[in-house]
Amino acid sequence: MTTETKSADIQLIQRILPHRYPFLLVDKVVEIDGYSSAVGIKNVTMNEPHFQGHFPGTPIMPGVTIVEAMAQTAGVMLGVGMDIIDSELLIYFMNIDNCKFRRKVVPGDVMKMHVETLRGKMGGKIFKFRGTATVEGEVAAQAEFSAYVDLTGEKST
Repeated sequence: MTTETKSADIQLIQRILPHRYPFLLVDKVVEIDGYSSAVGIKNVTMNEPHFQGHFPGTPIMPGVTIVEAMAQTAGVMLGVGMDIIDSELLIYFMNIDNCKFRRKVVPGDVMKMHVETLRGKMGGKIFKFRGTATVEGEVAAQAEFSAYVDLTGEKST
């Protein structure tokens, strides 16, 4: 894979991110521009375990999972943009700034996560991103977040 890849389906996402159900929060990435920007999609369903307790009778996607979905979209973007697919890629939050929640995200929504790289370079370990999650064109959440990229080596087969 090279930076010419413009999207990522769930199979490619799972070759990049270590996350799995119930914490894999991006279903596909429909636009990838190198490691500069990307747009991910999360189809929100009632089957997700956090809706059992958040909140019974009024299911609302927790804000922290919305921010995590944006971060996972950024992780896929880095994996494709930096050609680090099929590697032991781990990305850790360093901080989250200017986080705002503007709209509820509920079962049945299709959430789009728009992320862009603010700082970071090819081969670097520290990146800063800006993310915006939208539903039907309305902003649901916004945040800036920094992450540490830990590439520990090739996955064993």
